[in-house]
Parts: sequence; structure tokens; C-alpha cells
Amino acid sequence: MSIQWFPGHMNAARKKAAESMEDTDLVIEVLDARLPQASCNPLVEQLRLQRARPCLKILNKSDLADPAATAAWIAYYSAQEGVHAVALSCKKPQDVARIPALCQAIAPHRGVPTKPLRLMIMGIPNVGKSTLMNALLKKRVAKVGDEPAVTKMQQRLYLGKNIVLTDTPGMLWPKIALPSDGLMLAASHAVGSNALIEDEVACYLADCLLARYPDLLAARYGLQVEGMDGVSVVDAIAERRAYRLKGGAWDVEKAAHTLLLDYRNGALGRISLETPASRAILLAAFTEEQAEKAAKAALLAAAKAEEAARGKRGS
Repeated sequence: MSIQWFPGHMNAARKKAAESMEDTDLVIEVLDARLPQASCNPLVEQLRLQRARPCLKILNKSDLADPAATAAWIAYYSAQEGVHAVALSCKKPQDVARIPALCQAIAPHRGVPTKPLRLMIMGIPNVGKSTLMNALLKKRVAKVGDEPAVTKMQQRLYLGKNIVLTDTPGMLWPKIALPSDGLMLAASHAVGSNALIEDEVACYLADCLLARYPDLLAARYGLQVEGMDGVSVVDAIAERRAYRLKGGAWDVEKAAHTLLLDYRNGALGRISLETPASRAILLAAFTEEQAEKAAKAALLAAAKAEEAARGKRGS
């Protein structure tokens, strides 16, 4: 299943962010620590590089992510030019309190009354930007909700110590190239429910857990996971939890929803769906597949051209 979700307000948000980038000193990009690169919007990178703006990548929800994977991602991002990375939970005030000093260290030439430090907070839907804004300002200034894309308008706010914050709506991008990225985003609730089929997303998530965290899956649902695939895991959850439809069949939709909720709220344990190493393998396979498709297309075009040439010679 290929998941795509780019409603009209996101395109408007992209255009507004491009305009505001000129008056921004530092971009704060909020990522999901469980899937940092899948939740990294290429449009954000494009916009900030056009203006040569540095970036602080915040790997939010780090309390839900695998610590070893998070450490690998921090090293990966910190090695990139103009990028600084930190892992934290926006729900923890002591974590959020570190952010102004981190931003000031990245842009030491700003942050005085005559030159306030201008920050733009960006990220995909439902990644915790609004929670971060509220925690930074110590009051409710941004609407927080469980559904993605709650914030739809840009707003400019003032933080003490000569810092100006611009909050932007959660934004995806027009075409998610890797199907697995769309599925990871859907599993993590960054995609609207109208753009996905929960059963398929849950089966994908179960396959990931079987490959990376089979013990956590077994412990949560009391399963013997050896030899299982994602579909059989969802079926088994329905059976273990006695989820039945009126006719007596197992309610796999409810089981799928249960698995997704348990992943999202951390009931399964600390889980990361990707690492820099797994990402490199995925990209290499994708590039190889694209190259193979291009080669086949070229051969087909050549065959058609040759056939057309023979037809002309014979006429």
C-alpha cells in the first residue's frame, strides 16, 4: 500500500514557510525519534538550504524510542554540516528548558534586544510541535490534539530573552517516495485516518516488530511469535483479547487498532522503526530497484524504436 497525504492547507503552509524563511535565523525541525528520517520532511531541508539557515533537529518522543537507535541517529545528524541534533521529550519541562540555550549557541550573533533570535519551528503532523511551543512559553498558545494536522495557521510568538518563535502547521510532502516511509508515518499517527487502511498498517508494523523487537511483541500479547508474519500476529491479538464480531468471527480491525495504539503510547516498550544502518540498506535497495526499472524502460523503448524502424523499411 502506498500512502500519500497532502491536503490543500499543507501546500499553503509550504508557501507561507518559504516566505517566512527569509526572516528566520534558525530552523527547529521536530522529528519523531522512533522514525527520524522517515519523519524528516524534504521540503524543510530544501527551504532552509535555499536560505543557508542552520537547523536544530529535535528527536522528540525519545522516551518511546530505542535508546541505542536514538544515539546512532544523533551521531548521524550531528555529522552533517549546519545541523545540530538533540533527543528529548517535549512533555518533560526539564528537557524543553534546554532548547533556548542550544539555539543561542548555534546562532550567537543573535539574541539581543536590537537583534532578537528568530526561530521557526517545523515538522510533520502530530510530531509534538504544539506541545513544544506550549512548553517553551509555559502557557497554552497552540492547540494540541491526537489527530494529525490540528494546527493549520502560522503564528508568531515571543519568548523571553529576546527570542521570537514562528510556529508552522504540520506539513508532509506531495509524494512519499518510499512506501515503507508512508507506512511508518501512518503507524505513528502522522497521516490522516482517511488516507490509510489500519489493518494493512498494523500488519506492516507487526512485521517490523517481528524483525526488530520480537520479545516485546511476545511479552505484550503472550504470543509464541516464531514462524509468524504480520497478518498472523494481528489475528493472534484478536484471539488473545477475544475480539469478536457479532457473527463470531475474530475482529481483526479492533486488533489492528489495539496494536497501533500500544505502539503509539509506548505500551509495547521503547521501539525504533529505523536506524541509520537500516535506512542505508533501504535506500540502496530502492535505488537498485529504480535503476532496474529505468533499464527495463530503456530496453522497451529501444525495442519499440527498432520495431518501428523495421516497419518503415518494409513499407
